[in-house]
Amino acid sequence: MPSLAILIAFGVLLVAAAAVFHLLGRRTGRAAELRRLEANNATVEQTTTRLLAEAEQTARRLVSDADREAKSLRKSAILSGKEELIGLRAGWEEEVRRRREEVELEERRLKEREVGIDRRSEMVDQRDKEISVRATDLGRREKLVVEREDELDKLAVDYQHRLESLAGMSTADARRDLVQRIEEEARADAASRVREIREAAKRNAEREARRIVALAVQRIAAEHTAEITVSAVSLPNDEMKGRIIGREGRNIRAFELATGVDVIIDDTPDTVVVSCFEPVRREVARLALEKLVSDGRIHPGRIEEVVTKARKEVDVGIVETGEEAAYEVGVHGLHPELIRLIGRMKWRTSYGQNILQHSKEVAWLAGIMAAELGLDVNLAKRGALLHDVGKVLTHEHEGTHVQLGVEVATKYGESPLVVNCIAAHHDDVPHESEVSVLVQAADAISGARPGARREAFETYVKRLEGLERIAASYRGVEKVYAIQAGREIRVVVTPDEVDDTGMSSLTEEIARRIESELQYPGQIKVVMIRETRTVDFAR
Repeated sequence: MPSLAILIAFGVLLVAAAAVFHLLGRRTGRAAELRRLEANNATVEQTTTRLLAEAEQTARRLVSDADREAKSLRKSAILSGKEELIGLRAGWEEEVRRRREEVELEERRLKEREVGIDRRSEMVDQRDKEISVRATDLGRREKLVVEREDELDKLAVDYQHRLESLAGMSTADARRDLVQRIEEEARADAASRVREIREAAKRNAEREARRIVALAVQRIAAEHTAEITVSAVSLPNDEMKGRIIGREGRNIRAFELATGVDVIIDDTPDTVVVSCFEPVRREVARLALEKLVSDGRIHPGRIEEVVTKARKEVDVGIVETGEEAAYEVGVHGLHPELIRLIGRMKWRTSYGQNILQHSKEVAWLAGIMAAELGLDVNLAKRGALLHDVGKVLTHEHEGTHVQLGVEVATKYGESPLVVNCIAAHHDDVPHESEVSVLVQAADAISGARPGARREAFETYVKRLEGLERIAASYRGVEKVYAIQAGREIRVVVTPDEVDDTGMSSLTEEIARRIESELQYPGQIKVVMIRETRTVDFAR
């Protein structure tokens, strides 16, 4: 409707504009005509009629065109208004229909909800009735239960009095006796269960450990020789001994002063012995003496020169030995000072066992076992090769070889796991990785091999006495025997004082005490024997 009014107004405006244009045209034509009349007085009368006719014709044509255009615009406006009105009416009818459908749908939903609410209300009423019936029933049953509980309490009191009079003990005494019996049975069952679990774990663990250790040992073929504190130098003849001694012993004194060793010249044919507790100095002296003997020129000046050259050769040999050892076991990236310390292991011994050969063997064993267990092989070899590096420094610095090894490994940038392998291989600190345990096991295997180490008789006797003393200190132990060179101890216990369940805990306690109080290579087996005999005679 608003659009139709706008169109009608627009048509009226067009008609008014046409009338205005008509009036303006007429005025313009009259003004032109008057000017022509004034310009040409002679022809005014002749042209007046013509101009008026033309002006009237032009005016009629303009009015006709304006009327025609106004009619056309009015028709167009009317048609467009009707079309818009029809469209608006159709949209309004569609909106009314849609809203009517929504209202009908909402009415259906409300009816359905009302039906559901009515149904639920009926169900709630039914449940209320059932609950009230059940509550009544429960109240009756609860009353019966209370009455029966009272009867049972009375019967329990009567039975308790009867039992106390028959058993001759009070309830507290019976409870105490029962708890004690239960504790004893539980303790026996727990000890038996612990023993079964420990035996099963030992069987499986020992079987797998034996396989891995046996495989590692079978793949190692290392030579072991007992090191001593003297070195023998062969001479071409006995006349060379006099030249070594020199006039009034000046040569031998100069040699001993330059090398720091003792030269022993005795009746042994064609042999001179160099004695020193410092293996590197002994090696320098041996090498220098061999050079002097082969050269033949022996005097104090020559001795100092040859000893200096021999010391340089030994220093170079130390580095070469360290690099060769690291290459053999497959350890790379070591600090040059650590390489030098590894090379010096060649001239150090522990219980007569060469430390360098021992360290390489431990590295091979640890690497093989790490490979079998799926651990880091390189880390195991690195920690094993350096585990005894502190023994090279014990004669120069204060502290144990473990402390010195940890300090030097930390100083030269080794990883914390490698440092822990050095620190924990004698159980001085807790193990932080499986590799550290493997290094300790490989060290024990290498040191416990027959002939690998030499032990002083006094130390051996003290260890046997300590084993027997520790085992005999426990109650119920009748006899103790240390056998197999102290690698096994057999403990015979009294059957009346130690039962089968207590044997397991006693064996473990003795083993842990041996670990904490004694020092020994390898491992010691603790075997406990309990025997009951009954003897009678037939007459």
